[in-house]
Amino acid sequence: MNVREKIQNFESLTLIKEAAFSKNSIGRKIREEDDDIRTCYMLDRDRIIQSKSFRRLKHKTQVYIKTFGDHYRTRLTHTLEVSQVARNIGAGIGLNENLIEAIALGHDLGHVAFAHNGEEVLNEYLEDGFRHNEQSVRVVTKLENNGQGLNLTEEVINGILNHSGLGSVKDIITLEGIVVKFSDKMAYLNHDIDDSIRAGLLSKEEIPREIVKVFGDTSNERLNVLIKDFIKKSNDNLNNGVKEIGLSPEISEAMTELRQFMFKNIYLGDTLKVERNKAKFVLNQLIKHFEENPYEMPDIYVSIAKNEGLKRGVADYVAGMSDDYCLSLFNKIFIPKFVID
Repeated sequence: MNVREKIQNFESLTLIKEAAFSKNSIGRKIREEDDDIRTCYMLDRDRIIQSKSFRRLKHKTQVYIKTFGDHYRTRLTHTLEVSQVARNIGAGIGLNENLIEAIALGHDLGHVAFAHNGEEVLNEYLEDGFRHNEQSVRVVTKLENNGQGLNLTEEVINGILNHSGLGSVKDIITLEGIVVKFSDKMAYLNHDIDDSIRAGLLSKEEIPREIVKVFGDTSNERLNVLIKDFIKKSNDNLNNGVKEIGLSPEISEAMTELRQFMFKNIYLGDTLKVERNKAKFVLNQLIKHFEENPYEMPDIYVSIAKNEGLKRGVADYVAGMSDDYCLSLFNKIFIPKFVID
């Protein structure tokens, strides 16, 4: 018996029957030999961590554009916090933590530079629109590994595709994927409040009192309430034969209200409007430039432009850029250089 088989046996002893067991995975689009040490979900996790797209997350904005403070979240630290929250929930319910981790680490690989501002630009640019969750799937199935993709399991791809929003979970094929979907919102609402207070754009006193009564007044309190409620409600359902996991109605309603508050006052509020417009200007100029000069793009995007259309190639290239690379490229292309005689 090799190490992978021992891990799979351990799964059968420790996970609940509703969990996603690695030995029962739907599998990959391109069949591969099993690894001697890692389960299929562990292998997926490793491929995501070792990808270029994952490394670029460290220079992609979470909410605050080009913040120089060391303690503001980036898309990478957000991803790690989602993984932390999701794995804690998974352990509390008895789900497959390796699958949870793989989905969580890959869920935002398709996010554009400058947070949702970049997504809005590409959504207007492409005729069929642009959604970062779909782009994340495109990254892992097509763009990574020099155009070969990462050949991940269907369970991980499905979880990545369906992580966005707070809507229906009917298209998510594993409970682990549902955990990541909720954990994403728990993580970003919590840490975006923290960052907003740090930036002086929000005070604790501005958060509606009815929400504070439910979640408490600190980062730790908010996460504890959300995680513990999700575990308790989910375990109650599963123990009563109901294969549904999620938050209790009271906590779910409070989280929705908090999300609406943050969208109104921070994400889409007037406070960051000037910076959002600057970011959109930079991206629109780069898009226009590469539409006019497609052969300046790397070969993989030139190939996509030929086979799938110019806009698709340009969108894939721009979507993969980090904030720093966008600004550096913008300066290189559009900012005059000083010449000294």
